[in-house]
Amino acid sequence: MFVSFFYQLKEAGVPVSPTAFLTLHRAMGEGLVLSLDDLYTAARAILVKSEKYFDLYDQIFAHVFAGAELADPRDEQGLELLAGAMLDEWLKNPRELAKAMGVDEKELASLSPEELLEYFKKRLQDQKSRHDGGSKWIGTGGTSPVGHSGYHPGGLRVGGVSGRRSAIKVAGERRYRDYSTHGVLTRATVGEALKRLRHLVPQGSRDDLDIDASISRTVKNGGEIELVFRRAVVDRLKVILAIDNGGWSMEPHIELVQTLFNYAKSQFKDLRICYFHNTIYDQLWEDPARYRRPVPLTQLARLDPETRLIVVGDASMAPYELMSADGSIYAFERSGKPSIEQLRFLAATFPRHVWLNPLPEGQWPYTRSLMMIGTVFPMFELSLDGLEKAVRRLTGK
Repeated sequence: MFVSFFYQLKEAGVPVSPTAFLTLHRAMGEGLVLSLDDLYTAARAILVKSEKYFDLYDQIFAHVFAGAELADPRDEQGLELLAGAMLDEWLKNPRELAKAMGVDEKELASLSPEELLEYFKKRLQDQKSRHDGGSKWIGTGGTSPVGHSGYHPGGLRVGGVSGRRSAIKVAGERRYRDYSTHGVLTRATVGEALKRLRHLVPQGSRDDLDIDASISRTVKNGGEIELVFRRAVVDRLKVILAIDNGGWSMEPHIELVQTLFNYAKSQFKDLRICYFHNTIYDQLWEDPARYRRPVPLTQLARLDPETRLIVVGDASMAPYELMSADGSIYAFERSGKPSIEQLRFLAATFPRHVWLNPLPEGQWPYTRSLMMIGTVFPMFELSLDGLEKAVRRLTGK
């Protein structure tokens, strides 16, 4: 079982090493692991080196030691979006949604937003009718293995207050879902990923005290204090963020793109935000309505070529919009050049460029226009994992 646990972690993408696995066995051999709860804590501390793998670890642990079903990340993302839509509908009209679901409005009203999300996701997954108590479906009591406020040995808690908190229950809570590389971006995770883009360089006079260097020099001097000063560092990063904010296909991704937008504004000092619809022709727009403040591509071309260009959109459109001269659906955009040429122009102007796509990567091969844009712009999924890859591409690491 332990060997299977090790290999399933590795196959799931957790970079566990044989050395760490042997260390875990040594800890067990010396009597430091006496229960399943001890194993959960010790194995995670020894085998997992980053919090972004904690959610995968919890899923594999619950699968190996309690037979919990492993979730497909792509299905999980779809469930997040659908459950989020149901939560929005609940906030607008709780009575109608409760009636449509065949549940008691008062029962749902007692749940927190997080518990409601979990409830809606489980209903979407496998429940067709309400059940309160019992041992199979989700309930608010009884012995259901996926309920809360009841009891089931080794059960997986969904929301509610945890009373017994066994290792299996803790794993089932998936408290680190937001840190998962496959998870939907959140305010915290997108902020952490974007921080890695900052381009810090020394500038100005040496008036910033370097504490580490001062301590090191003082130790080398046998205790005689020597202060070391350095030049302060400033962020010289310049970013153009171009966002597709038009069309029905982008509507399901508005909240996700808004999260990226908000954190980009707070993260980067030199940020230029522009907008387009479907694809880019001879201009971008600085006003979200794409009406009053056009920015010709020739004007952008005069900017610093070290500027990072980040395009956000689902790249879903009719092929002629991309390949035909004057393929735009707007009559005023008639430059005589197909969009694909303008994208190549931007890629050549700003060598450090990426395209972030909110669609799950598994859907990309089914959209011709998306695959064509992918030959010009390196394309990454708008997930934590995809954003980290995009950041590495933009920083040249």
